[in-house]
Amino acid sequence: MSFVNEILQTIFSGIAMGCIYGLVALGFVLIYKGTEVINFAQGEMMMLGAFIGYTLITILGFPYWATLLLVILILGIFGMVLEKVLLRPLIGEPVFAIVMLTVGLGYFIRSIVTMVPGWGTNAYGLKTPFTEKFVRYGQLVLSWEHLAIIFITIVLILALFCFFRFTRTGVAMRAASQNQLAAVYMGISVNRVFSLIWIISAALGGCAGILLSPITFIHFNMGFLGLKALPAAVLGGFKSIPGAIVGGLIIGITDSLSGAYLPLGWKDIAAYIILIFILIIRPEGLFGIPLKKKV
Repeated sequence: MSFVNEILQTIFSGIAMGCIYGLVALGFVLIYKGTEVINFAQGEMMMLGAFIGYTLITILGFPYWATLLLVILILGIFGMVLEKVLLRPLIGEPVFAIVMLTVGLGYFIRSIVTMVPGWGTNAYGLKTPFTEKFVRYGQLVLSWEHLAIIFITIVLILALFCFFRFTRTGVAMRAASQNQLAAVYMGISVNRVFSLIWIISAALGGCAGILLSPITFIHFNMGFLGLKALPAAVLGGFKSIPGAIVGGLIIGITDSLSGAYLPLGWKDIAAYIILIFILIIRPEGLFGIPLKKKV
Protein backbone atom coordinates (compact mmCIF):
# COMPACT_ATOMS: atom_id res chain seq x y z
CA MET A 1 0.00 0.00 0.00
CA SER A 2 2.86 2.38 0.81
CA PHE A 3 4.30 1.76 -2.69
CA VAL A 4 0.96 2.80 -4.24
CA ASN A 5 0.93 5.96 -2.14
CA GLU A 6 4.50 6.67 -3.20
CA ILE A 7 3.56 6.38 -6.87
CA LEU A 8 0.48 8.58 -6.37
CA GLN A 9 2.56 11.26 -4.62
CA THR A 10 5.17 11.11 -7.39
CA ILE A 11 2.47 11.49 -10.04
CA PHE A 12 0.90 14.35 -8.07
CA SER A 13 4.20 16.24 -7.89
CA GLY A 14 4.61 15.57 -11.63
CA ILE A 15 1.18 17.08 -12.29
CA ALA A 16 2.19 20.21 -10.35
CA MET A 17 5.43 20.51 -12.34
CA GLY A 18 3.48 19.77 -15.52
CA CYS A 19 1.19 22.72 -14.78
CA ILE A 20 4.23 25.01 -14.77
CA TYR A 21 5.51 23.50 -18.02
CA GLY A 22 2.01 23.93 -19.43
CA LEU A 23 1.88 27.65 -18.57
CA VAL A 24 5.25 28.29 -20.20
CA ALA A 25 4.27 26.13 -23.19
CA LEU A 26 1.07 28.17 -23.47
CA GLY A 27 3.23 31.26 -23.91
CA PHE A 28 5.15 29.53 -26.72
CA VAL A 29 1.89 28.47 -28.39
CA LEU A 30 0.16 31.85 -28.17
CA ILE A 31 3.07 33.67 -29.78
CA TYR A 32 3.58 31.04 -32.48
CA LYS A 33 -0.15 30.81 -33.18
CA GLY A 34 -0.40 34.57 -33.63
CA THR A 35 2.93 35.46 -35.23
CA GLU A 36 4.50 32.13 -36.33
CA VAL A 37 7.57 33.01 -34.26
CA ILE A 38 9.08 30.89 -31.48
CA ASN A 39 10.02 33.05 -28.51
CA PHE A 40 13.16 31.46 -27.07
CA ALA A 41 13.18 34.08 -24.29
CA GLN A 42 9.99 32.66 -22.74
CA GLY A 43 12.02 30.84 -20.09
CA GLU A 44 13.63 34.13 -19.11
CA MET A 45 10.16 35.62 -18.54
CA MET A 46 9.66 32.86 -15.98
CA MET A 47 13.03 33.62 -14.41
CA LEU A 48 12.23 37.35 -14.19
CA GLY A 49 8.90 36.58 -12.55
CA ALA A 50 10.67 34.46 -9.95
CA PHE A 51 13.23 37.15 -9.10
CA ILE A 52 10.65 39.94 -8.97
CA GLY A 53 8.45 37.77 -6.75
CA TYR A 54 11.42 37.04 -4.47
CA THR A 55 12.16 40.76 -4.16
CA LEU A 56 8.56 41.72 -3.42
CA ILE A 57 7.93 38.96 -0.87
CA THR A 58 11.28 38.49 0.87
CA ILE A 59 12.81 41.97 0.72
CA LEU A 60 9.81 44.33 0.55
CA GLY A 61 7.41 42.17 2.56
CA PHE A 62 4.49 42.07 0.10
CA PRO A 63 1.75 39.46 0.64
CA TYR A 64 1.89 36.42 -1.62
CA TRP A 65 -1.37 37.03 -3.50
CA ALA A 66 -0.61 40.72 -4.07
CA THR A 67 2.83 39.71 -5.34
CA LEU A 68 1.30 37.22 -7.78
CA LEU A 69 -0.93 39.93 -9.26
CA LEU A 70 1.93 42.46 -9.39
CA VAL A 71 4.24 40.00 -11.14
CA ILE A 72 1.56 39.30 -13.75
CA LEU A 73 1.11 43.07 -14.25
CA ILE A 74 4.85 43.86 -14.39
CA LEU A 75 5.66 41.04 -16.80
CA GLY A 76 2.67 41.99 -18.95
CA ILE A 77 4.00 45.54 -19.25
CA PHE A 78 7.48 44.16 -19.96
CA GLY A 79 6.08 41.98 -22.76
CA MET A 80 4.26 44.99 -24.25
CA VAL A 81 7.47 47.06 -24.23
CA LEU A 82 9.44 44.24 -25.87
CA GLU A 83 6.86 43.92 -28.63
CA LYS A 84 6.69 47.63 -29.34
CA VAL A 85 10.40 48.46 -29.08
CA LEU A 86 12.17 45.35 -30.40
CA LEU A 87 9.76 43.21 -32.39
CA ARG A 88 7.39 45.58 -34.16
CA PRO A 89 10.22 47.23 -36.16
CA LEU A 90 11.07 43.75 -37.51
CA ILE A 91 7.63 43.13 -39.03
CA GLY A 92 8.17 42.02 -42.63
CA GLU A 93 11.69 40.76 -41.93
CA PRO A 94 12.54 37.03 -42.22
CA VAL A 95 11.18 34.93 -39.35
CA PHE A 96 14.71 33.65 -38.68
CA ALA A 97 15.82 37.19 -37.79
CA ILE A 98 13.06 37.54 -35.17
CA VAL A 99 13.82 34.09 -33.72
CA MET A 100 17.50 34.99 -33.35
CA LEU A 101 16.44 38.23 -31.68
CA THR A 102 14.55 36.25 -29.03
CA VAL A 103 17.60 34.02 -28.50
CA GLY A 104 19.79 37.08 -27.98
CA LEU A 105 17.14 38.62 -25.74
CA GLY A 106 17.29 35.58 -23.46
CA TYR A 107 21.07 35.93 -23.05
CA PHE A 108 20.69 39.67 -22.48
CA ILE A 109 18.08 39.23 -19.73
CA ARG A 110 20.21 36.62 -17.95
CA SER A 111 23.24 38.93 -18.08
CA ILE A 112 21.26 41.87 -16.70
CA VAL A 113 19.89 39.76 -13.84
CA THR A 114 23.42 38.79 -12.75
CA MET A 115 24.28 42.51 -12.42
CA VAL A 116 21.25 43.52 -10.33
CA PRO A 117 22.15 44.09 -6.64
CA GLY A 118 20.47 41.49 -4.46
CA TRP A 119 20.05 39.04 -7.34
CA GLY A 120 23.40 38.26 -8.99
CA THR A 121 24.51 34.66 -9.47
CA ASN A 122 23.36 33.36 -6.08
CA ALA A 123 20.48 30.93 -5.60
CA TYR A 124 17.53 31.91 -3.43
CA GLY A 125 14.57 30.19 -1.84
CA LEU A 126 11.06 31.57 -1.54
CA LYS A 127 8.61 30.91 1.27
CA THR A 128 4.89 31.17 0.64
CA PRO A 129 1.77 30.69 2.80
CA PHE A 130 1.82 27.05 1.61
CA THR A 131 5.42 26.24 2.58
CA GLU A 132 5.81 23.14 4.80
CA LYS A 133 2.05 22.53 4.88
CA PHE A 134 0.55 19.18 3.91
CA VAL A 135 -2.77 17.48 3.44
CA ARG A 136 -3.10 13.86 4.57
CA TYR A 137 -5.54 11.27 3.22
CA GLY A 138 -4.70 8.16 5.20
CA GLN A 139 -1.09 7.38 4.27
CA LEU A 140 -1.19 9.70 1.25
CA VAL A 141 0.55 13.02 1.94
CA LEU A 142 0.08 15.93 -0.50
CA SER A 143 1.93 19.22 -0.39
CA TRP A 144 -0.07 22.43 -0.21
CA GLU A 145 2.47 24.04 -2.55
CA HIS A 146 1.65 21.49 -5.25
CA LEU A 147 -2.08 21.92 -4.62
CA ALA A 148 -1.70 25.70 -4.94
CA ILE A 149 0.15 25.34 -8.26
CA ILE A 150 -2.60 23.12 -9.67
CA PHE A 151 -5.40 25.37 -8.37
CA ILE A 152 -3.86 28.61 -9.69
CA THR A 153 -3.15 26.98 -13.06
CA ILE A 154 -6.78 25.87 -13.36
CA VAL A 155 -7.98 29.38 -12.52
CA LEU A 156 -5.68 30.91 -15.14
CA ILE A 157 -6.77 28.43 -17.81
CA LEU A 158 -10.45 29.11 -17.09
CA ALA A 159 -9.80 32.87 -17.20
CA LEU A 160 -8.04 32.56 -20.57
CA PHE A 161 -10.82 30.32 -21.91
CA CYS A 162 -13.47 32.88 -20.95
CA PHE A 163 -11.36 35.71 -22.38
CA PHE A 164 -10.87 34.04 -25.77
CA ARG A 165 -14.42 32.70 -25.95
CA PHE A 166 -16.62 35.49 -24.62
CA THR A 167 -14.83 38.84 -25.10
CA ARG A 168 -14.62 40.84 -28.32
CA THR A 169 -10.87 41.26 -27.89
CA GLY A 170 -10.40 37.54 -27.38
CA VAL A 171 -12.47 36.70 -30.45
CA ALA A 172 -10.45 39.27 -32.43
CA MET A 173 -7.22 37.60 -31.31
CA ARG A 174 -8.55 34.20 -32.39
CA ALA A 175 -9.56 35.62 -35.76
CA ALA A 176 -6.17 37.25 -36.32
CA SER A 177 -4.37 34.01 -35.46
CA GLN A 178 -6.44 32.17 -38.09
CA ASN A 179 -6.15 34.69 -40.95
CA GLN A 180 -4.42 38.02 -40.49
CA LEU A 181 -5.48 39.46 -43.84
CA ALA A 182 -9.15 38.62 -43.26
CA ALA A 183 -8.88 40.09 -39.75
CA VAL A 184 -7.56 43.38 -41.19
CA TYR A 185 -10.47 43.50 -43.67
CA MET A 186 -12.86 43.09 -40.72
CA GLY A 187 -11.33 46.13 -39.00
CA ILE A 188 -9.18 44.27 -36.46
CA SER A 189 -5.88 45.92 -35.53
CA VAL A 190 -3.32 43.15 -36.03
CA ASN A 191 -0.59 45.22 -34.33
CA ARG A 192 -2.79 45.54 -31.23
CA VAL A 193 -3.45 41.80 -31.30
CA PHE A 194 0.30 41.07 -31.51
CA SER A 195 0.93 43.36 -28.55
CA LEU A 196 -1.77 41.61 -26.48
CA ILE A 197 -0.31 38.21 -27.36
CA TRP A 198 3.11 39.24 -26.02
CA ILE A 199 1.52 40.77 -22.93
CA ILE A 200 -0.36 37.55 -22.11
CA SER A 201 2.61 35.30 -22.91
CA ALA A 202 5.02 37.31 -20.73
CA ALA A 203 2.46 37.43 -17.90
CA LEU A 204 2.03 33.63 -18.06
CA GLY A 205 5.80 33.20 -17.90
CA GLY A 206 6.03 35.48 -14.86
CA CYS A 207 3.20 33.61 -13.13
CA ALA A 208 4.97 30.29 -13.82
CA GLY A 209 8.10 31.72 -12.19
CA ILE A 210 6.21 32.62 -9.01
CA LEU A 211 4.64 29.15 -8.87
CA LEU A 212 7.94 27.37 -9.51
CA SER A 213 9.98 29.34 -6.95
CA PRO A 214 8.82 27.56 -3.76
CA ILE A 215 9.65 24.08 -5.12
CA THR A 216 13.05 24.90 -6.61
CA PHE A 217 15.82 27.48 -6.23
CA ILE A 218 15.59 30.91 -7.85
CA HIS A 219 18.66 31.27 -10.04
CA PHE A 220 19.62 33.25 -13.11
CA ASN A 221 19.82 30.01 -15.12
CA MET A 222 16.36 28.77 -14.16
CA GLY A 223 15.11 30.06 -17.52
CA PHE A 224 16.70 26.98 -19.11
CA LEU A 225 14.11 24.92 -17.23
CA GLY A 226 11.48 26.83 -19.18
CA LEU A 227 12.90 25.48 -22.43
CA LYS A 228 11.66 22.06 -21.35
CA ALA A 229 8.22 23.48 -22.02
CA LEU A 230 9.10 23.68 -25.71
CA PRO A 231 8.81 19.88 -26.15
CA ALA A 232 5.51 20.12 -24.26
CA ALA A 233 4.21 22.62 -26.82
CA VAL A 234 5.41 20.42 -29.70
CA LEU A 235 3.92 17.32 -28.08
CA GLY A 236 0.47 18.88 -27.76
CA GLY A 237 0.51 20.45 -31.22
CA PHE A 238 2.27 23.78 -31.60
CA LYS A 239 -0.90 25.69 -32.46
CA SER A 240 -3.15 24.02 -29.89
CA ILE A 241 -3.83 25.82 -26.62
CA PRO A 242 -5.31 22.73 -24.86
CA GLY A 243 -2.41 20.73 -26.30
CA ALA A 244 0.10 22.97 -24.48
CA ILE A 245 -1.45 22.11 -21.12
CA VAL A 246 -1.77 18.39 -21.88
CA GLY A 247 1.79 18.30 -23.24
CA GLY A 248 3.05 20.03 -20.10
CA LEU A 249 1.30 17.48 -17.88
CA ILE A 250 2.77 14.57 -19.87
CA ILE A 251 6.28 16.01 -19.61
CA GLY A 252 5.87 16.80 -15.91
CA ILE A 253 4.58 13.34 -14.96
CA THR A 254 7.23 11.65 -17.12
CA ASP A 255 9.99 13.69 -15.45
CA SER A 256 8.69 12.87 -11.99
CA LEU A 257 8.32 9.12 -12.56
CA SER A 258 11.59 8.71 -14.45
CA GLY A 259 13.48 10.69 -11.79
CA ALA A 260 12.08 8.48 -9.05
CA TYR A 261 12.20 5.02 -10.62
CA LEU A 262 14.70 5.04 -13.49
CA PRO A 263 18.51 5.20 -13.32
CA LEU A 264 20.25 8.57 -13.09
CA GLY A 265 20.22 10.42 -16.40
CA TRP A 266 16.93 9.01 -17.69
CA LYS A 267 15.01 11.98 -16.28
CA ASP A 268 16.70 14.28 -18.80
CA ILE A 269 15.82 12.18 -21.84
CA ALA A 270 12.61 10.29 -20.96
CA ALA A 271 10.35 13.15 -22.04
CA TYR A 272 12.16 13.46 -25.36
CA ILE A 273 11.80 9.72 -26.00
CA ILE A 274 8.03 10.06 -25.52
CA LEU A 275 8.05 13.15 -27.75
CA ILE A 276 9.83 11.30 -30.56
CA PHE A 277 7.52 8.29 -30.22
CA ILE A 278 4.35 10.42 -30.41
CA LEU A 279 5.65 12.54 -33.31
CA ILE A 280 6.38 9.37 -35.28
CA ILE A 281 2.72 8.42 -34.90
CA ARG A 282 1.27 11.96 -35.11
CA PRO A 283 3.78 14.43 -36.62
CA GLU A 284 1.37 17.31 -35.97
CA GLY A 285 1.19 16.52 -32.23
CA LEU A 286 -1.62 15.18 -30.09
CA PHE A 287 -4.04 18.05 -30.74
CA GLY A 288 -2.53 19.42 -33.96
CA ILE A 289 -4.52 19.61 -37.18
CA PRO A 290 -2.95 17.64 -40.06
CA LEU A 291 -2.07 19.87 -43.01
CA LYS A 292 -1.61 18.55 -46.51
CA LYS A 293 -0.02 20.26 -49.46
CA LYS A 294 -0.22 19.36 -53.10
CA VAL A 295 3.13 19.26 -54.84
